[in-house]
Amino acid sequence: MRNRSFQSLTLEHRSHSIVATICNFHKDAYQVILAGVKGGPKEKRLAAQFIPKFFNSFPELADAAINAQLDLCEDEDVSIRRQAIKELPRFATGENIFRVADILTQLLQTDDTAEFNQVNVALISIFKMDAKGTLGGLFSQILQGEDIVRERAIKFLSTKLKTLPEDIMTKEVEEYVFAETKKVLEDVTGEEFVLLMRVASGLRVLQTVNGRQQLVELVVEQADLDQALNPADPDAVDRLLQCTRQALPLFSKNVHSTRFVTYFCEHVLPNLSTLTSPVAELDIQLEVLKLMAEMSPYCGDMEKLEANLTILFTKLLEYMPLPPEEVENGENSASEEPKLQFSYVECLLFSFHQLGKKLPDFLLDKVDGERLKDFKIRLQYFARGLQVYIRQLRVALQGKTGDALKTEENKIKVVALKITNNINILIKDLFHNPPSFKSTVTLSWKPVQKTEAVAAKRLSSEEMGSGAATKKQITPLPRRDARQIYNPPSGKYSSSIGNFNYEQRGGFRGGRGRGFGARGNRSRGRIY
Repeated sequence: MRNRSFQSLTLEHRSHSIVATICNFHKDAYQVILAGVKGGPKEKRLAAQFIPKFFNSFPELADAAINAQLDLCEDEDVSIRRQAIKELPRFATGENIFRVADILTQLLQTDDTAEFNQVNVALISIFKMDAKGTLGGLFSQILQGEDIVRERAIKFLSTKLKTLPEDIMTKEVEEYVFAETKKVLEDVTGEEFVLLMRVASGLRVLQTVNGRQQLVELVVEQADLDQALNPADPDAVDRLLQCTRQALPLFSKNVHSTRFVTYFCEHVLPNLSTLTSPVAELDIQLEVLKLMAEMSPYCGDMEKLEANLTILFTKLLEYMPLPPEEVENGENSASEEPKLQFSYVECLLFSFHQLGKKLPDFLLDKVDGERLKDFKIRLQYFARGLQVYIRQLRVALQGKTGDALKTEENKIKVVALKITNNINILIKDLFHNPPSFKSTVTLSWKPVQKTEAVAAKRLSSEEMGSGAATKKQITPLPRRDARQIYNPPSGKYSSSIGNFNYEQRGGFRGGRGRGFGARGNRSRGRIY
């Protein structure tokens, strides 16, 4: 047998059952099968089937068998590669599981769709045999492999882990995933950070208050909150935005946003006008203010509450103009009227209202008389302009039914009405003596809850009134990937309502090199 060529063996024994019988009892025959990877297409296809089939019968040839199968996985013939990849899970026994997982992870770099899908199927197959061993191979390539392999391995984890049942993703396995994920997060791009946070936040072991707090701490470390923000650095601004977006879903009454809110007050708001946007079409100032508003309800005890409230109050005043100097018979003079930037004011007022609950005497005890008087004049002027817009919007929407409200123009008007109603309610609270912080509003861009959504029907005057219950939404609004700015010209009604910018939350726009973390530019020492 030893002197026979693989080709002659296949010619003499065309029946696979005969070849199988020979291999079962003859080590020499198995070695000839291994040598078949150097033969022609027919020999390679046969080898791709029989090498794994009798792998366990010859443990002393394990390394040679795996290497031979790996040669077939790299063959020029895609059909041979697919066959070899399909059979790879048969080698995943005992200590070989890590090696097979490592090989399959490297094979994720293929550009052939069918081959790529075969690799995915094979990885899932060995996951069911040994999840922790498979993860070892995946994370080994994520930490040390080529960029394309690392990228696809991370995407594999972010999409596939959540589909695996609890008997595979045990507590021990999930804890291993979290420990390895923390190692990877020491050096990631923005896109990788988002995907890895998706992996970690989906782990059942972290669906507790303590688990969510651990996730927040991970984000805090990535956000670099111990360092001052350089507003002129778009990468630094982008990192802060991205980290804040990842932290937002984790905040609750038990998991506080205090560190982020404090950082925004101390480092972001004072530099708001000089922030460099990482994306040309993004209104960076509004985006920052929206994030601040969304975080503010979950802020815990703040060490420098009065100082930070003062910063927030000062910024609010910037967006609440004084009335024109010349006012006669209730009509504005010919001089240019100030702009009423409703979207910005909604965010700032909401944040101030939320933090003000923690120091309800701030306006009376911490703001001097002249400044408080100035603030009330601004509030009154803004409130007057607000009432005009609310009336105009109510008239424009009166009698509109479900389908009519779905046009782009009317969607804009509905959102505008939500913004102005929210501001009106918050201003009324601040006009109380002493100021009140009891009212509740839903931020205009927040998605409508099912219990709040009103079926398509005629809008009643109650629903469009400024005093309507804030939880009773007018109509289902666009999801939060349709972010909008309401900024009509002041003093006059514009039939187009205003200009709206649309932007999507999520990953970075365009590619950037490594450097998302706090360790500057670095190389991972890839093995090529």
